[in-house]
Amino acid sequence: MSTRKLTLSALLIALGTLLAHVIYIPVGVSKCFPIQHTINVLSGVLLGPGYALANAFIISLLRNILGTGSLLAFPGSIFGAFLAGLLFRKSKKYYLAVLGEVFGTGILGGIACYPIAKFVLGQEVAVFFFVLPFLVSTAGGSIIGYSLLKIIDRIPLLKKLIAK
Repeated sequence: MSTRKLTLSALLIALGTLLAHVIYIPVGVSKCFPIQHTINVLSGVLLGPGYALANAFIISLLRNILGTGSLLAFPGSIFGAFLAGLLFRKSKKYYLAVLGEVFGTGILGGIACYPIAKFVLGQEVAVFFFVLPFLVSTAGGSIIGYSLLKIIDRIPLLKKLIAK
């Protein structure tokens, strides 16, 4: 573990936790947070799949402890974060990190929310109920993450700091 990675991870966790209150889309029993998906893409690209997964889990945990998230935050973030990091690691292409986040969160996370909503939260929902709202949320957040990565690429100081 490097100090740089831990520091960047802590910064992204803090931003993800704090900014979750600013922008969210309420959908049924869930709240969709595009900022979470931005953080997932950034974590996946800048830190790798392990850190991205840990960051998504910790942000979800903190939001639940603070009363600003639901149990659906866990499957709604961890699959996409991990896939974003994994696909970027294999390809070194930002757009594949975005696709990993969108598929992981929108499809896998959306479906994984069903048993939590039904059996833990006691909500009667269809298996695919969360897929569309999660896809909307993750698409928006992933585009923001992609845009930020392209900005980082154009600012030599930022690129140099992150590349170390």
